[in-house]
Amino acid sequence: MAATLLSKPTLSSIFLGQQLWNRGNSKSSPQCGWIPSKRSQSRGLSLMVPRCAVDTAFGGNIPKFSRVNVWDPYKRLGITRDASEEEVWGARNFLLDQYSGHERSMESIEAAFEKILMASYQNRKKTKINLKTRLKKKVEESPPWVKNLLSFVEMPPGVIILRRLFLFGFMAVWSVMNAAEAGPAFQVALSLAACIYFLNDKTKSLARAAIIGFGALVVGWISGSILVPTIPSFLLQPTWTLELLTSLVAYVFLFLACTFLK
Repeated sequence: MAATLLSKPTLSSIFLGQQLWNRGNSKSSPQCGWIPSKRSQSRGLSLMVPRCAVDTAFGGNIPKFSRVNVWDPYKRLGITRDASEEEVWGARNFLLDQYSGHERSMESIEAAFEKILMASYQNRKKTKINLKTRLKKKVEESPPWVKNLLSFVEMPPGVIILRRLFLFGFMAVWSVMNAAEAGPAFQVALSLAACIYFLNDKTKSLARAAIIGFGALVVGWISGSILVPTIPSFLLQPTWTLELLTSLVAYVFLFLACTFLK
């Protein structure tokens, strides 16, 4: 038997190695394995030796976030409570890049970042609600004549405001460009017609729309006749006549009337 063993340079004794290991380690880990022994390989043998997961270094060389368990999300990201949105994003991106190989660290950083964003959103929402509540309260506490005046006013969508602002702004530019050639009578007539059209579309009453439109034009023209002479002459161009400047004020009143009046 001994001669037979010596005649074969390669010896496979896995089963024997397992028995010896199990006897010496009755509480072996289920993650243990078997690897060839370097000493047996140098002698031409294939003797297996045990190797467990506990023999390897935990986590390797991956850096871990030291503030994983910090409760305050601002302290966890290393920023102050008055930090700007850019600073919050910068801290988050820097930490994620630094600890990108450790899953638990990345989850902790993302959780703190989401808490800060949620708190910021809730504060903005509360501010808007408080502002609306304050305005509503002031309207309710205002005198009766103010309430009656505000009952004729409405706030249209932003798109409508921009479209009508563009229209009357175009009329104003057109009047200024043609100031040296002719007066702004044609542009004023078009603006009045547009104002009556918008009011009629809103009120469904042509008579009421016409009254409001003409009233806005008259009030705007009178206001312009009073305000324009108070403007210093060095601020005006030589071609800008009193009629032109008064029409510009009238455009403002026409815009306000057809946009915000009910």
